[in-house]
Amino acid sequence: MQGIVEFLTGKQQEMLQTLQQIVERESPTLDKEATDHLAEFISGLFEELTGGKADIIPNGEYGNHVRGEYGNGEDQILLLGHFDTVWQKGDIHQKVPFRVVDDIAYGPGVFDMKGGLVQGLYALHTLKELNETINKKVVFLFTSDEELGSPSSQRLIEEEAKKSSCVFVLEPALEGALKTARKGVGIFKLRIKGRAAHAGVEPEKGLSAILELGKQIVYLHELTDYSIGTTVNVGKVSGGTTVNVIAEEAEADIDLRVKTQAEFDRIIPIIKNLPSHINDVEVTVEGGVNRPPLERTEAVAALFNTAKKLAKEHLGFSLLEKETGGGSDGNFTAPFAPTLDGLGAVGSGAHALDEHLIISEMPRRSALLALLLKEVSK
Repeated sequence: MQGIVEFLTGKQQEMLQTLQQIVERESPTLDKEATDHLAEFISGLFEELTGGKADIIPNGEYGNHVRGEYGNGEDQILLLGHFDTVWQKGDIHQKVPFRVVDDIAYGPGVFDMKGGLVQGLYALHTLKELNETINKKVVFLFTSDEELGSPSSQRLIEEEAKKSSCVFVLEPALEGALKTARKGVGIFKLRIKGRAAHAGVEPEKGLSAILELGKQIVYLHELTDYSIGTTVNVGKVSGGTTVNVIAEEAEADIDLRVKTQAEFDRIIPIIKNLPSHINDVEVTVEGGVNRPPLERTEAVAALFNTAKKLAKEHLGFSLLEKETGGGSDGNFTAPFAPTLDGLGAVGSGAHALDEHLIISEMPRRSALLALLLKEVSK
């Protein structure tokens, strides 16, 4: 076990160089040419570093995905990460150049989540170079559209999760903590249909869709219950045509976050069946679950406790866990296999101009993943 730690400690500069290569190949989610270019690079890098087989998965609308396979065995472990970023082509030359200052690396996507991809690649590289035996096949899925909600990769992710004994998600570790729970996300569109009328001449003949919408917003926000982690937010509204017309139509976008599937089952029917507050006004709601919750089940807790023990015994640090209201592709795997998230880079500033990771944490977190792969494959 100690050989893994020492080997990766000696690989820190090489890992940093690999990170720079991946970061400088910019990969905005909506730039298919750029993401396809990076997919080709990652495919070759996977085979070079791990000796495994990588396949490009063609994708028509967004960038191609990459599926890497390492080792043998009927059972499999899934490593999951995305290589698309929220940044635009050219940002690396203007807004957020890749640069190193002391023990910090800055650049577009270093933290979210190209650093995690490098750590995953070098964990497998280490197992190969040290001839460490693992008794399960490792599938490493690199996707291209997570920042948009994974519209083209969700099915692929779920299919691989169904075949896996557990899933390790290489999303970044905020403040170094692993994520053992993520809230589920629901997205809804609320539409109101009233009756238009002249606001000055005969307002009594109108039915204001905006007034109804206002009442619905108050009602929806009152569904929030912080004691159980349920939040409802009306984040975008529109309606009406001009100031002197009673609004005939209005609409709103609703964000729902819950900790458990049971809470989804309770609250979604309430949102989907909102009663009107004004007679003869039509209220319709469309939408539903966007991402299921990643719940801290006994199996997830067991994975974390294993990681915590390995970190303490072999790496000399105390590993923490947190829950978050933000979603990841780990939400999609959670219904099918125990999922441990946040095994990626340590740093902060995702999507921000100061996005960065701590360089010296890369080999340590990569070693943790390598140790974890060995342990759970026994």
